Formats: sequence, C-alpha cells, structure tokens
Amino acid sequence: MTDAAPPPATRAEALALLTATGQPFELATLEIGGYPRKVFVHAPPTLREMFAAAVSDATFLVYGEERMTFAEVTRDAGRLASVLVSRFGVGKGDRVAFSMRNFPEWVISYQAATSIGAVAVAMNALWQSDELEYGLKDCGAKVFIADQERLDRLAGCSPDLKVPVIAVRADRPGEAARYEDLMAEAAGASLPAIDIAPDDDATIFYTSGSTGHPKGVVSSHRNIISALFSWELDVRAGALMQGIEPVPPARQPVALLGVPLFHVTGANAIFLQCYRAQRAMVCMYKWDAELAAEIIEREKVTSFTAPAAMTGDLVREAKRTSRDLSSLLTVGGGGAPRAPEQVAQIGSSFAQAMPNTGWGMTETNAIGTGIGGEEYLNRPASSGRCSAVLELKILDEQGRVLPAGERGELLIRGTSLFRGYWNRPELNAEIFEDGWFRTGDVAYLDDEGYLFIVDRIKDLIIRGGENIGCGQVEAALLKHPHIHEAAVYAVPDERLGEEVGATVHGDPGLDPDEIRDFLKDHLARFEVPRYIDISPEPLPRIASGKILKRGLRDEAARRLAAAATT
Repeated sequence: MTDAAPPPATRAEALALLTATGQPFELATLEIGGYPRKVFVHAPPTLREMFAAAVSDATFLVYGEERMTFAEVTRDAGRLASVLVSRFGVGKGDRVAFSMRNFPEWVISYQAATSIGAVAVAMNALWQSDELEYGLKDCGAKVFIADQERLDRLAGCSPDLKVPVIAVRADRPGEAARYEDLMAEAAGASLPAIDIAPDDDATIFYTSGSTGHPKGVVSSHRNIISALFSWELDVRAGALMQGIEPVPPARQPVALLGVPLFHVTGANAIFLQCYRAQRAMVCMYKWDAELAAEIIEREKVTSFTAPAAMTGDLVREAKRTSRDLSSLLTVGGGGAPRAPEQVAQIGSSFAQAMPNTGWGMTETNAIGTGIGGEEYLNRPASSGRCSAVLELKILDEQGRVLPAGERGELLIRGTSLFRGYWNRPELNAEIFEDGWFRTGDVAYLDDEGYLFIVDRIKDLIIRGGENIGCGQVEAALLKHPHIHEAAVYAVPDERLGEEVGATVHGDPGLDPDEIRDFLKDHLARFEVPRYIDISPEPLPRIASGKILKRGLRDEAARRLAAAATT
C-alpha cells in the first residue's frame, strides 16, 4: 500500500494537474479570431446546452414569496423563446433587449434569447429616457422586454423610436403586449430548434467609458462559458492545494443577489454560476442591508457577492444586528476595490464566511484575476493571480513589457475576452493590439504574479461598482441652458469608494440643487453629481486647450477633507 501523493505546492502545479488531458477541466489551444486561445475541452459549447444540462426540480429562483425550480425556469424560457420567434420574428443574431428590476422574468428573458441564437441585450435599468433611447437604437433591438418603470421612461423617448414591447409586471402596459398573456398563449410550446456555434454572439452589456455614449460589449457563448469554468477551476485548484476533496453539500447552497443583473457581476458571477452549481438564487428588488440580513437568516444564504460599498454595509449590519448570519461561507467582491480594513472585517464579522475578490471587467466577462481566504487576508491590496484562460502584461508608455514591481498600463487577452464594441470599429482598432486589450488601468504584478491595481488612465469614476463616464455627465451638464463649461471628476467617498463631483461655469445665479433637478431627466440617479462647485470664472485650461481637470479634482478633495474635519 502506497501513501497518497502530497497536494501540489503551488497554484501552477495544481492548475497543470486539473487541466491535463482527460481531466474535467482539460485545456486545449484553438485559434479563434486569428489568435491562439485556451479552451475548456469538456465545456458545453453554448449557453443553450448549459441551460439544458441544468434542468432539475431543485429550487432556482426566489423572489419574495415566489419560487421557481430550474425546470420551471427552463419551461418558461422555452415558451418565451417560441413567442419571440413566432410572434416577433426574432432570428439568429437579432437583438432582444430587456430592462427591469431583478425579477424572474429578467433571467427567463436572458435564457430565452441566448437559447435561440439571438443576442441578449442587458440594458442598464437605471438609464433615463435619453440613454434608453440611445441604447435601443444603437443595438437595433428587434423587441424590448420591460417592466413598468422602464415603460414609463420609454414614453419619454422620441416618437421615431419604433420597437415592439413586451410588458412585465405592468399595470399600465399601454400598447405593449403583456408578458402574462403571451406566456398563456404559448402554454405547451417548446424551445425552437436553432443551430448555435460557440463563437456566435450571445450578449451585449453596455458599459460607460471616459467619453461619449455607453459602449455595447459583445461577448460570445464561448467567452461567457469560459469565464464560468475558470471560476470553478480556481476553486478546485485552491481545494487541491489544501488537500481538500470536494464533497456534495449537505443542503442546497443559496446565493443572495443584491446587485443588478444588468452588470456582469450579477449576470455571470451570480446568476450563471448558480445555474452551473445548482444553487438557489434569492433576488432582491433593491439593495437594503437590513433586509439582506433578514434574507440571509431566513433562506440560509451561503454566498454573497457585491461591490465594496454593499459588502461594507453588510459588515456593519452584522455588527449591529442579532440575526444569525452563520450560514454565510463566502463574501465575494468585485466592481471596485475593497479597503484593506474591510477585508479584515469580513474575516472577523461572520462565523464562517471568508472574503474573496478579483479584478475583471465587463469586457472580460467579469474574470481576470482572483484571490480569496487566507491568501486574500494576507494580501488585502491585491486583486489576485491570473485566470488559466487569460494572460496579463504591463506596458510602459513606449509599449515595452515591464518587469515585476513596475507600474504601467495593464493589458489582457484570452478566451473570455469580448470580441469588440458594438458598432465601434474605430474604437476597436485603438483598444486591441495583436489580440491584447488595453484596459486603461495602471497596475503592477509582483514576483509571484499577484496583480495590484493602483490607478486608472481612463477618465472614469467607479461609484460603488458602477462605471460612470465623465464625458457623458459633462455632456448632460452642458445641455443646461445656463452652463457654459463643465468638468466632472471622481472625489473620494468612504462608503462608495468614489463619488461624482463637478465644477461648472456659466451664467450668474446657477444653483446646484436646480442643476441636479435638471440632470434627473438626462442621467441615471447614480450619475448625477453629488458635489457641484459653481466657478465664477472660466475653468482653468492647459496649453492644448483642455480643461485642467486634475487641479479641479484635487481642490474639491481638499475642500471636502477640510469640511469633514470641521
């Protein structure tokens, strides 16, 4: 009798074992889009197959008093898919847009669209009429599925916006077809037979950039499924290194969905991972830390993933409440970096839960690097090490690869990386170089391959995980009839990481509250500047004529810091 082999000493060794020929996570190299990519040999080729393999009578969706099993969700997705094809003429490659709260119908719409080869366009539910109209026109939506809040905003769009609408949970549907009626008519219908290839377009998620309108991030079935398998591989590698043999849980795991599904964190890291792992997913209408603690106790929630602002709220609620939160096993992060203090607080605030986080983007389908448990507690400022299906490098301004420890722009390439921005060929030519994507983040890698994000090249604000393009907010400010110049920038915020600040110059008598009221019709609530400074003089500019935004931002930060001390 021989002794069992010792666990692998390094992550690289664990990954090599798990991805070898014949293993469940076996990797092979294929040329995709003109570049070699590492692909999971045993992954389902498309989301349609992935959903079909997960059909069971286990509970999947929980919303208030409503509960649906995996089988019931798949049944309803098949019915909706048949309606999209037969009544609305949706074909392969057509865009099916939807925007609503975290209702079960969001999940059903996503599954229905991607299962018939259509492109699921997950629109930001916080958008106002201007942005909603832009998104629908930009993607060329064949049909729009929306709840009452979004229907009300749709009414504020221009008359030339012609798109058929399906109304979800609406008491004032107008001319829109009612979701409930369509589903009743399709009772007994099954999922239409459609041939879908792994590299066909599957989704468009809109993300704010540093200038102009939001950009549509186009991902394929393979991009998304590679991200899901990569997360599973990292978990398995961590267990292998600790000598832990995975065993089925004693009871069904449960995830709490507190973030919007229109973000890749909600859609990929929570919703689709729940499908893969047969987890129940409890959907919140909107974030409320007190209600979240109640749900965790009642539903025995085992995992919660959210930006730092929300996990910080839960840490404070855990200290305040007497509720039993001991079912939590993991508190994941994403969307924005955590302060090192919060990392330690997670480890000490819950009976069993350990923190984890990672760096990823909408463009990478939320994966990139990952770190968790003791490894994270020991390196709270790091975003972790690179996924097995991705590559990272750091470049200086001359395009040279930098050694460990030196800061430069972070570039990434690999199998989960999106294929490009929708209808933006010029931009795609700028941000891709030999298959590498320029992230706009300033970062460095240490000697062990741990990534540290230190700054951003892009003019972008990350408010509690929400990306806010400064240019978009500036454009909305300049729609105000009495504002002549506007500069928008990030200011530090203890809870959200960053808040939106603005300095404006214009006609005498400008009032910050009146400006915010004006912006409510042009921006989502989270994009409206919390801090507005009225400058009596034209804004300072550099030699090229650009506004000296850094000086305005630094002055705003100093002013806020002084106010906080007094």
